[in-house]
Amino acid sequence: MKIELLHVPDCPHVDDARALLSECLTELQLEVVVEDEEGAYPSPTILVNGVDVMGAPTFTAAACRLDVPTKQRLLVALRKT
Repeated sequence: MKIELLHVPDCPHVDDARALLSECLTELQLEVVVEDEEGAYPSPTILVNGVDVMGAPTFTAAACRLDVPTKQRLLVALRKT
């Protein structure tokens, strides 16, 4: 399983997304290395095996997302693998 956390520098939501991801991995008892990548992404984005847990964003610019990852969507994505 490959998990990536993509975000822009100084994203105000990335710490919450990182904590949520850790919580979900612990809940499902998964030990996976998370690739934390800073760059020009819709932020924050969590990819599980290359698939955005919130569905494809409507934009590809480096900007804050309004549809930040949710626990429910993240758990569903992690259970699929």
